[in-house]
Amino acid sequence: MNPVILDYLPILIFIGVAIVVSAALMGSSFIIAKSNPDNEKLSTYECGFEPFENARVKFDIRFYLVAILFIIFDLEVAFLFPWAITLGTIGVFGYVSMMIFLTVLTVGFVYEWRKGALEWD
Repeated sequence: MNPVILDYLPILIFIGVAIVVSAALMGSSFIIAKSNPDNEKLSTYECGFEPFENARVKFDIRFYLVAILFIIFDLEVAFLFPWAITLGTIGVFGYVSMMIFLTVLTVGFVYEWRKGALEWD
């Protein structure tokens, strides 16, 4: 057999097993689970929208602002973990770069706070 194929054989087996297991789990959930919706399940969600209405309904921009703020601070955390692990090797330059990054994010957060974007009346 070709040596290149032998190198990738474990990966192909892993992908095949993953596909079979995921298909079996999804299929079993459709077979075993009961669909029994009631008024409580079909009621308004936490966000305040009716679950089954026109998709073109206008809604408040604050939902977008909260989502954007979440993404910004989620990405900040995603950058902080690798930075903290490699801080010993990147030295002072890495530390100053991250402090500038955090300062820019803090200034943006304070700006949003002062503008009242986080107020929910």
